[in-house]
Amino acid sequence: MKKFLKSITLIEWLIWSISVITIIVFFFVFKNTQYLYLVGSLIGATALIFVSKGNPMGQVLTIVFSVFYGIISYSYHYYGEMITYLGMSAPFAIWALISWLSNPYKGNKNEVKVNALSKKEWGIFLTAAVVITIAFYFALRALNIANLIVSTISVLTSFLAAYLTARRSRFYAIFYGVNDVVLIIMWSMASQEDITYLPMVICFVAFFIADTYGFINWSIMNKRQNAEASSLSKDEKNKL
Repeated sequence: MKKFLKSITLIEWLIWSISVITIIVFFFVFKNTQYLYLVGSLIGATALIFVSKGNPMGQVLTIVFSVFYGIISYSYHYYGEMITYLGMSAPFAIWALISWLSNPYKGNKNEVKVNALSKKEWGIFLTAAVVITIAFYFALRALNIANLIVSTISVLTSFLAAYLTARRSRFYAIFYGVNDVVLIIMWSMASQEDITYLPMVICFVAFFIADTYGFINWSIMNKRQNAEASSLSKDEKNKL
């Protein structure tokens, strides 16, 4: 933990602290008494800082956040979100945790080795995403859930992001960013009926900023790791 704290950059501290402060301020300004929303949002904001650095602890916190978010979604009858996070995001986060712990970069448990998917895997993965989305659409329609189309899009983006996270691809952050936008729309709709849900809008705005940074940082990590691997390969050839 001490090593991780030393590795946090100024911009990462700013993203985390501003997110946390904003979430807390909006929670109390609107006199929200649902502390479950507050705790869940703070856990999620913290998880994303760890995830943006490729630290497995981010997946542990993601699992916890999924439980909180599932309960919050249930309270507004967003059953699609509840099913998505408890039935898909949480299990995928467990898979991601195992994958990240099994693939540390050069033995550094605080940084995962960035992976690149093959064209074949991309094809299979995207095909599976379409099938799962169609299945969820009809299942959610049968449940007569609120905002069916938006909820279905949320399922699609959540699956894409969760799978890529488990596979250690830097593109996970792009799809989580899209998912954040979808959820901002969903909870904005909910807030129009009940202002107590406004902190969830703020929560996902903060998530969007963190995920944007996550893609940038993972791209830097990927470039650095590839450069070091290339340099090592050249050194080995020179020895021969």
